[in-house]
Amino acid sequence: MASYDVIVIGAGPGGYVCAIRCAQLGLKTAVVEGRETLGGTCLNVGCIPSKALLHSTHLLHEAEHNFAHMGLKGKSPSVDWNQMKAYKDEVIGQNTGGIEFLFKKNKIDWIKGWASIPAAGKVQVGDELHETKNIVIASGSVPASIPGVEIDEKVVVSSTGALELPKIPKKLAVIGAGVIGLELGSVYARLGSEVTVVEYMDAVCPGMDKDVQRSFKRILEKQGLTFIMGAAVQGVETSKTKAKIKYQPKKGGDEVTLDADTVLVATGRKPYSEGLGLDALGLKMTERGQIATDGQWRTNIPGVYAIGDVIEGPMLAHKAEDEGMAVAEVMAGKHGHVNYGVIPGVVYTTPEVATVGATEDALKAEGRKIKVGKFMFMGNARAKAVGQAEGGFVKIIVDAETDRILGAAIIGPAAGDMIHELCVAMEFGASAEDIALTCHAHPTYSEAVREAALACGDGPIHS
Repeated sequence: MASYDVIVIGAGPGGYVCAIRCAQLGLKTAVVEGRETLGGTCLNVGCIPSKALLHSTHLLHEAEHNFAHMGLKGKSPSVDWNQMKAYKDEVIGQNTGGIEFLFKKNKIDWIKGWASIPAAGKVQVGDELHETKNIVIASGSVPASIPGVEIDEKVVVSSTGALELPKIPKKLAVIGAGVIGLELGSVYARLGSEVTVVEYMDAVCPGMDKDVQRSFKRILEKQGLTFIMGAAVQGVETSKTKAKIKYQPKKGGDEVTLDADTVLVATGRKPYSEGLGLDALGLKMTERGQIATDGQWRTNIPGVYAIGDVIEGPMLAHKAEDEGMAVAEVMAGKHGHVNYGVIPGVVYTTPEVATVGATEDALKAEGRKIKVGKFMFMGNARAKAVGQAEGGFVKIIVDAETDRILGAAIIGPAAGDMIHELCVAMEFGASAEDIALTCHAHPTYSEAVREAALACGDGPIHS
């Protein structure tokens, strides 16, 4: 029987980062993972492979629509779908192999198999029982569906199946206009699929800044995506190669049928803790099926912690990573902290969309006095030079009295990278004036952030 200071269940971004930090802090650490490779959903069938396909198809779109205008003449490339998927798999392999290397470097044991927790301080994997002082549950999440829609990963697919379709569908229907649906919808629209997005709410990316929602939808429509908003999906009927989606307009009216070759169900994700034996252990759960934790990620069972998608909060890989590092610090007797008010969210379409902090509407609903600074990328020289100036902007929301930054949203080129200037500013309690007084290199996309900060004061220069 092996004995450890920490056993982490799950090798996704939360789990593997937690394990590495534990090892760095001198704790004898093991990770239980049943997949053939490390990295969890994110690296194997989520964030990383989808970004590889988004990159490949973005280049295709540029070749088909923008190269000639820039003086790059010639035939557009043809699509070898199997080679594109092989490229994606190669990217996955590089990343998962990198984590294996980090485990060896940090002397972390990988216990291959699926875990259960028979009692506090004990982890069962197959026939082996392992003893440990601490257990961290980082078992992640799985795709969620809706009533009347059964995922078979052939005709009706989750995000996992959408990464491995045997051929590019002529007609793709996407249920859900959230991050996953819009990213993968973009991939297939660029590959020539007729993409229709069916969404229950009246705006894309529910909960996001309203200005971003409106601009984002318009831009995606120009790229060929069709949206059916306010539609309550009643069910999906399938044959071997076709599907029919039945939906009811939320405002009333007759049921409508939509034909598709493939249906992508992108209605969110749900916590995954099957097989862990949490009921028998007496672990307290929330009403939404998440593991209940305190401010230091402790469950109600001594020595058992939980992080990532199985607990409350946004289901984001970087949120899980932050919690993984913080809980390692706690177990090592230090102070672990996560600032949940400064966790960015990114949509990796073209243009990218990135947000952090509170939205304008949420702050107004709280009765806060705010100022809003906005700058359009049409006034940014670098964005114009690369043909990505249309429709995008940077928006910064500040406290009207203190000028402290409370939230921000960016829709435009490299938004997912630029948002971190605002994250750092918020972490330090900076004002918009602090950003406005900071020299930004020219020509860069980041100048738009400075201009939006100037807009919170006396006004931007280039608008």
